[in-house]
Amino acid sequence: MNELQPLQPVVEDWQKALAVVAHPDDLEFGTAAAIARWTGQGKQVVYCLLTSGEAGIDGVDPAECGPLREAEQIESSRIVGVSAVEFLGQPDGTIEYGVALRRVITAAIRRHQPEIVITNNFRDTWDGDVLLNQSDHISTGRATLDAVRDAANRWIFPDAGDKWDGVREVWAAGSPNARHGVDTTGTFDVGVQSLKAHKAYIDGLNRGFDPEEFLEGTSRPAGTQLGTKYGTRFEVFTP
Repeated sequence: MNELQPLQPVVEDWQKALAVVAHPDDLEFGTAAAIARWTGQGKQVVYCLLTSGEAGIDGVDPAECGPLREAEQIESSRIVGVSAVEFLGQPDGTIEYGVALRRVITAAIRRHQPEIVITNNFRDTWDGDVLLNQSDHISTGRATLDAVRDAANRWIFPDAGDKWDGVREVWAAGSPNARHGVDTTGTFDVGVQSLKAHKAYIDGLNRGFDPEEFLEGTSRPAGTQLGTKYGTRFEVFTP
């Protein structure tokens, strides 16, 4: 891990980003405060959720859970200034890395034509050691990296829209290999509210989860690395 190393600020001279993650709430566990910063700057951010999170609450049947979590995600997105939210219908908990997934994400990239693509940590662990990541996150992040290149090649998935080669960077939030970050001091509280909007999911955890306490625990160390109060870490890739 690089906890004690300074983080370089991510570039902010862009206007449009696409966030591709596996589940409702994935962006709210640390990235939403950064999204709020950027929408506050007048940037456009679009969310693409591969699943509806239908398998995410043990006590709620998937047929009921999916629409409930979609509604919570839409409200959570609104709080940070995001109005464009798509749910791409992949199976929660069993997302498979492969050509089919790359095609779904490629189509989204071509449809929205972002300069920056944001996804979640897809390394095996969250801490570079023993805190295991989840397979949906790993498959999503790997496929997103590949899809950025696929989207730029007119001969790959030619039926998935016109090629888009305008992606400058891909940012994986929360990676243990992060060397970049962004100051979220001014939008930390908005990020907390966006996570609290996932009330059914948080209640389903049944463990006294405190959104503010959790986010502070990850945002303060990142802020220290940036020389600010709060921050969000990103591993940055160039296609």
